[in-house]
Amino acid sequence: MKKESVEKLQPALLHHFESVLKKNQLAHAYLFSGDFGNFELSLLLAQSLFCTEKDGVWACGKCRNCRLIEAEEFSDVTVVRPVNQIIKTDRVRDLVQSFSQSGVEGNRQVFIICDAYKMHTNAANSLLKTMEEPQSEIYLFLLSSDSEKILPTIRSRTQVISFPKNDSYLRRYLEEQGLLKTEADLLAAVVTGFSQAEELAKSKTFFELAAECDRFTMTYLKGAEQALLQVSKLTRLADDKVKQEQVFQILEVLFAQHMQQKSGREGLEKLVLARKMWRQNVAFQATLEYMVLS
Repeated sequence: MKKESVEKLQPALLHHFESVLKKNQLAHAYLFSGDFGNFELSLLLAQSLFCTEKDGVWACGKCRNCRLIEAEEFSDVTVVRPVNQIIKTDRVRDLVQSFSQSGVEGNRQVFIICDAYKMHTNAANSLLKTMEEPQSEIYLFLLSSDSEKILPTIRSRTQVISFPKNDSYLRRYLEEQGLLKTEADLLAAVVTGFSQAEELAKSKTFFELAAECDRFTMTYLKGAEQALLQVSKLTRLADDKVKQEQVFQILEVLFAQHMQQKSGREGLEKLVLARKMWRQNVAFQATLEYMVLS
């Protein structure tokens, strides 16, 4: 991972960790909260611990160790990701066993747990003792879209670092990738992370949903009942949970743009309730009909 890439995503955090590395004060356990560059920075820090050709405190990105870490093939840097939306207890127990061992290439090891909030409760609890009293030189990076999703007992044993979304950089980047300004502005407002933005920027379905959501919003603002016809169109397009979540995210952004209108404020309030109903397993179409008819 190149330092320049991370600097574009999180310049302030890069500066902070440069100071930390210079003072040799890297903590043994971090919770990186927010999807905008948290994996990229954790990988760069891992490289910087093992790099053989450092540029100051930072990794060169080119030496053998840096290249292996980038490819996730370095023996002393372990990246854990959920399988079928869960990180199982056995997987974490295997990690904990590794914590007490020295690294293959040296005395230190790095563990990066992506989507750490998807750890099974027993898996998370198995980390606690090791986090309190590490038996070897280990560095643990827990990555989460939101720190509040992590068990308080885990959270209290880490240094929590927030990764705010860099909206201006993201909008500029998306326009450079060929999106119209209106498309870039909407997508930047909807996504929570850089990788998600890159993925949706190439999604024809997302922008079809966005166009239909815009028609729904504008019709609703003219008269809520008139938007009923748009509900069936949105329902046909949003045929799974992922797309339905995207509809709620897009509508939230669009209604927020009309807060100066009474209908815009009312629409946003009803949207919040509709989304809550949907998360409680009320049918997607029924929640939008509630918005229109209530």
